[in-house]
Amino acid sequence: MDKILNSSEDKITGLILLPDGTVIKGQGFGAKGIRVGELCFNTSMTGYQEIISDPSYCNQIVCFTFPHIGNVGSNPEDYETETPVMEGIITKWPPTKPSNWRSQSGLDKWLVNEDLVGITGVDTRALTRLIRNKGALDIAIIHSSNWVEDLEKAKEMLASFSGLMNKDLAKEVTRKSPVNWNKSLWDWPDGYSDSGSLKYKVASLDFGAKDNILRCLSSVGAISRVFPAESTFDEIMDWKPDGIFLSNGPGDPEATATYIVPLLKKLIATGIPIFGICLGHQLLAFALGAKTVKMGHGHHGANHPVKELDTNKVEITTMNHGFMVDRNSLPPDIEETHVSLFDGTNCGLRSRTHPVYSVQFHPEASPGPQDSFYLFKRFESLMETYQKS
Repeated sequence: MDKILNSSEDKITGLILLPDGTVIKGQGFGAKGIRVGELCFNTSMTGYQEIISDPSYCNQIVCFTFPHIGNVGSNPEDYETETPVMEGIITKWPPTKPSNWRSQSGLDKWLVNEDLVGITGVDTRALTRLIRNKGALDIAIIHSSNWVEDLEKAKEMLASFSGLMNKDLAKEVTRKSPVNWNKSLWDWPDGYSDSGSLKYKVASLDFGAKDNILRCLSSVGAISRVFPAESTFDEIMDWKPDGIFLSNGPGDPEATATYIVPLLKKLIATGIPIFGICLGHQLLAFALGAKTVKMGHGHHGANHPVKELDTNKVEITTMNHGFMVDRNSLPPDIEETHVSLFDGTNCGLRSRTHPVYSVQFHPEASPGPQDSFYLFKRFESLMETYQKS
């Protein structure tokens, strides 16, 4: 893999440095600089702006398996967080010229504005096979006209990168203070708007929450008060919530669980309905007595089949996670509700004794299919029951 792209030396502006010292040569786009992170691949064919701005990709570099990246451009409405926190992206071909009516900027210029590095002109299929065979890799990427000199610095940065294991990244991406959220889902021709009068109050714990999840909560009648990850039990209960939501987010769930589990145990004991997604699913599992493990290459894409065990219904879902709940660690009072049809891993759970449930995948579908939106309606039903109690 020394030279996946057969470029002459004067055309090389982008490099990928693998942990074994292998250098893959290509072209850079977006911001210039050196970035280090865990490499993962994403199989989604659409929604690259939402993927790039997903806080769950903190400290990661995404290799897109789909070659046409950039064809819808970028716009201010498709952010999942105000400031993207991933390190960069890798694509097979240079960004496609935008051809979507909503585009306000090309991908290259957007990455420059967000200080994100892009590498293109490399064999992304070979990278994907490498990840599948060896597991997630820590790599460095370089966009520079003087890459020979920068390569030594990149080697030093990569050597000092500690990876994602035992790393609590929720503290890095969470909001710094509580904020209320009542924005609706996008609707033609108005786009996003305020939802107006809402029936339920949800305390949303922000471990790196995607904005479209909060919009989905609004769509079932819930105004969210989004709380920082390290909020206290009293701060949350002062909101008098009808439901508790546990968001997605980056990092090792076991590291975040050290301070979140005591809080969750108190919240579970109140009897208030609790719904978790992705990292929220894993943290809830810890609070209920289960454990998580690091996956080889994780699940990242918008075409993951999941079976709901109650109904045997198969739904196509969006996933983005590198850790999973160990189903063998689930205590007797916790029921598995969903499983992946790709590899049989756990994708959902619920308590037999409390109104508490969670899923590993992303029912908000940003990007991706909307097969699992019923999970938000289920949360609405639980909050209605709680209000009446």
